[in-house]
Parts: sequence; C-alpha cells; structure tokens
Amino acid sequence: MISINGGVCAASGFMAASTAAGIRKKGREDMALIFSKEPCNVAGTFTSNVVKAAPVQWDRNIVDKGIGVHAVVINSGIANACTGKEGMDACKAEALATSEQFGGAFTEESVLVASTGVIGVQLPVDRMKDAITEMVPKLEASEANATLASKAIMTTDTVNKEFAVEFELDGKKVHLGGMTKGSGMIHPRMCTMLCFLTTDVAISKKLLQKALSDDIVDTYNMISVDGDTSTNDTCVILSNGTAGNAEITEENEDYKTFCQALHQVNSTLATRMAADGEGASHLFTVKVVSAKDKDEARTIARSVVSSTLTKTAIYGRDANWGRILCAMGYSGAAFDPEKVNLYFVNDIGKIEVYRQGVPLEFDEDFASEILSYKEVTALIEMNEGSETATAWGCDLTHEYVDINAEYRS
Repeated sequence: MISINGGVCAASGFMAASTAAGIRKKGREDMALIFSKEPCNVAGTFTSNVVKAAPVQWDRNIVDKGIGVHAVVINSGIANACTGKEGMDACKAEALATSEQFGGAFTEESVLVASTGVIGVQLPVDRMKDAITEMVPKLEASEANATLASKAIMTTDTVNKEFAVEFELDGKKVHLGGMTKGSGMIHPRMCTMLCFLTTDVAISKKLLQKALSDDIVDTYNMISVDGDTSTNDTCVILSNGTAGNAEITEENEDYKTFCQALHQVNSTLATRMAADGEGASHLFTVKVVSAKDKDEARTIARSVVSSTLTKTAIYGRDANWGRILCAMGYSGAAFDPEKVNLYFVNDIGKIEVYRQGVPLEFDEDFASEILSYKEVTALIEMNEGSETATAWGCDLTHEYVDINAEYRS
C-alpha cells in the first residue's frame, strides 16, 4: 500500500472541478464538483447534532435509499443550516441543475450536496446554478483539479487537506482517495467536518457502509478542536467499481485490505484537520495504552484532548499534568488513578511526570522544550489491560478567539 497524489481524482473514473460563485470573497473559488460517469455505491455518516443542515437531510435520504450517485456539489461560505423549506429547495435546485447539465442522464436524486460556512443564511441559488454550468465543462481527472477542489471547500482552514493510496485487490491495482475541510467547530461526535472519499474498488453498498461506520470511530470521532459539533458534519464515500476487481460482498481478506486502506486515508486526513485547528500552534495527540477495554481508552483519550485547560497548558508549554489527570477523572471512564503513568513525548525525547498515583520530580525546562515543538503527545499508561486508543487535537490560542469573534465579518 503506497501513498499517491490525486486526492478525489486518484481513483479511476472520478473527475473534479471548482469555481468562484461569489458566495465568499470576490474571486475566491468557493464551489467544487466531484463526478463519476459510472453510478456509485455510496455510504455516509452524518452529524449527531439534533440541528441538522439541509444538505445533511438531503444526503441522508439518498444514502438510506441506496440510490446510485454520480455527483457531489459542495460550497463554502454558507452552511445552509437553519434555513427551513427554502434551504431544502436550494438542495434540490443544485442537484437538478447538475442533472440537467448532463442531459438528464441521471436524476437529481443521484446528486449529493454539501455546504459549510455561516449558519442561518440562504444560499444564492441562481449564482450557484450558474457556477455548476461553469464547472461541468471544466471537469478533469487530474491532480491539479483535485487540489483546486480541496481548496474551494475551505473556510477558516489554512491549508487544504487531501490524501490517496494505491493498493492491490484481486490482482488489480485499486485506489482510494479523499479530501476534507475542517478547522473549527470540530468535536468528536461524528463526524465533525466535511469529508469526501472516492474509490474505484468494487464493493457492495452494505460492506461499504460497514467499513466507513466502523472506521470513523477511531479516526474522525477521535479529533477535537473546540468542543463544538457542527450542524453540517458529513462524511461520504463513493465507489464506482471501475478497477475491475471481483466485487467485495463478504468480510474476506480483500475486505480487510480495503478497510486498512480506508483507515490509512481517514487517519491521515483526521490528523491534518486536528493540526490545522483554528489558531493552533501545536498538534496535540493523546495516546492511551494498556487500558482494560477499548471504550475506556477512547473515552479517556477524547476527554483529555478536548480539555480546555489542558489545551491552554499545551499552548503555554506548561507540563501541567494535573489537568490531564483531572480530565481523565471526569471522563466517565472507571479506572484506578494509582495505576496510571503519564509522559510527554515528541521527537526530541520523552519525560515522565506522574507514576502510579505519585507526582515525579522532572526537568521543567526539558518538559517545556518538548512542549515547544509543533507536535506533542501525552502518553497515558493505564496498566489495566491491553487496549489502546489515540485522539488528536490542538492547543487553544488567542488567535482562536480572534478568528471566531470575527467569523461573520
């Protein structure tokens, strides 16, 4: 399994395009289109927020019906959330406009839509329909177009996020790639961002959904920037089956290999979102090991990575391990604190600060040096079993407040 360029266009049969529809700043590309001539099996996971944006409702209906999907239309700048019937009508108008550009070769129910941006604002539907008309002739299966599409869906992101892998199934070279956006309003309750995955693997819809649903538990559900779960969270994967492998219809070795590839793509994109948290200066990783069960490990890791006080300590390069123990204690997991060991780790070294209920004397300057690097890990040894979990987040900075205080302006 090797990493390759190409993002959402790495898999055969997929094309992408982008354009400026005037939703955001004039001249900035703010719409993207992903297209497959062949109909795709589609699986999806969506926000757990009770307030669900119109695109989430539109896409869930299509995923639940099992309709073959040909296209995904995405805009940034406006979330199309809390917009009532007009918001749902906008989803249909986007999808219908896309269908019409292909001569009605497929219906509007074969088009997914997604939005990200300010809540409570109606979409400029006429401008978006014009933008769809502009994008269709620009569709290409190129690395350049995939990258432009990944940039068009950004909001407060500082970098675009795309990744792809090539691997082998049934003697055929197959591919899986994707792009995400996510920098703020990120919290691990599924799935806390927009994510679009494409693959040329032939796999049944049932197993495609199982693979995605199982994997997000240890990838996108394990990231947190600010504790806010968005109204628009969407993660979808499209499979057009053009690689020519024998369709995966059971949980055999080919299915396991596909799941490994999916995990590599998802975990890479998840980490990149955490590192690009709004205003972040550190990627903060929490790794829990030797826990008595997987749920305990996940719960503790998520609690620590989401702790506001811990995040500010990381920003201040302060090895204030008490905040980590505190976050572990209120996580809801049952454990014995007198068995816990705690370390701060990165490429320059590892320092133990707490062992089995007792604080340790340690070199504060060396600890601060470890915490001064872009990436830092809190390693928590539970000493109660053999399960592990990893969560990703970032520090909390003054810039985060500035970005969100001025978000609408």
